[in-house]
Amino acid sequence: MEMTILKNVMTPEGRHVDVFIASGRIHSIEPFGTYLVWKDDQEVVHTIDGQGGLMLPAFVESHIHLDTVLTAGDPDWNLSGTLLEGIRLWSERKKRLTPEDVRHRASEVIRQLVGHGVLYIRTHADISDPQMTALKTLLALKEEWASVVQLQVIAFPQDGIVACPGNAERMEEALQLGADGVGAIPHGERTREDGVESLEICFELAKKYGAFAHVFCDETDDEQSRFLESTAALAIKHELYGKVTASHCSATAYYNESYFQKLLGLVKASGIHVIACPLINSSMQGRFDAYPRGRGIARIRDMSRAGIPVSIAHDDMLTPFYPYGDGNQLQAVHMAAHLEHMTGRDDVSSLLDMITRHGASVLGLEDSYGIAPGNPANLVVLPTWQAADAIRLRPKPLYVIREGMVIAHTPPVETEFSFPAPILRFIRTSL
Repeated sequence: MEMTILKNVMTPEGRHVDVFIASGRIHSIEPFGTYLVWKDDQEVVHTIDGQGGLMLPAFVESHIHLDTVLTAGDPDWNLSGTLLEGIRLWSERKKRLTPEDVRHRASEVIRQLVGHGVLYIRTHADISDPQMTALKTLLALKEEWASVVQLQVIAFPQDGIVACPGNAERMEEALQLGADGVGAIPHGERTREDGVESLEICFELAKKYGAFAHVFCDETDDEQSRFLESTAALAIKHELYGKVTASHCSATAYYNESYFQKLLGLVKASGIHVIACPLINSSMQGRFDAYPRGRGIARIRDMSRAGIPVSIAHDDMLTPFYPYGDGNQLQAVHMAAHLEHMTGRDDVSSLLDMITRHGASVLGLEDSYGIAPGNPANLVVLPTWQAADAIRLRPKPLYVIREGMVIAHTPPVETEFSFPAPILRFIRTSL
């Protein structure tokens, strides 16, 4: 059996290790220097020098829209910055979707995500157009990119389920075509009653097909928007434990404390996952607020400390909803750390879990993810040895490794000066 050694890397806990990889899986994790005295029947055919960098599991992008990426400004820019204007602009743009258009833009962004260390992606595909162009194209891309990334596709009814005739039928058709799950946007329906009905339709389909339910939940500044409790209650009712995710949940920042504490217990008991999208929501939320304005993010610090699995996602890259974004998950974590006051040393591991372990849990990958013997050797090595500096510096990975093979490499940034000074590498090498 051939062996690959990833030598000279640091774990988030501060261990200096060598990682031995066989048949694309982690064989063992040994103290640094073990590679020098390795004696085994297995032939070492390849050695990767981690240069003392931080080793993490490959990143997870648990909520993105690969059908809308790279369309910002087409047909117009979102001047108000609101969700409502974004939906209106996208309604115009999606009339011109073609398979080639979606494939080109989505593939470009997948490349960027991989370059930033993302090997697991959950994308939403708007099925509100009768041809379901985006969904069918993304399902094809799922197969085309299978040797590089693991891609899940969720059938997302952007225009609502009850509010948009035909969407419920298209959601079921999407599952029959191979979609991994279905979504809902209850706060976008006409009434609260319609919102709850849309959730019932979503959950019934998910249960019928053994699929995921991924709800766009309370993405609003309205403190009366309380579909997170409905989502949690329906997860319990339909016994979809571990299969339900609520994204955004921005309205939780406006709830009174008595209600929020009650909600925490219900959400934890339901086993649902929560995803925050701090980049777009910090920009989009609060547009109708007078000062002081909300921070535009779910109360993920409190949720995480209550034992609710929370992950962080990029959501949008150059779309009618958000004109920025580069696919670097560490940028999203960095924003969340500020918005949620998660700047303590104890918060570092929690934040990194939100783009690794908890993201994998959203995708149902708990049994085959992480740095442990037997798991696929899907790893990133960052050019910094401290976990906190990964968030502070947000560097591109030195190496992105899939099943023991380097599939992306970015040399660390170096700056030379015209005056007498050593080369600056933007990396802290000591305390």
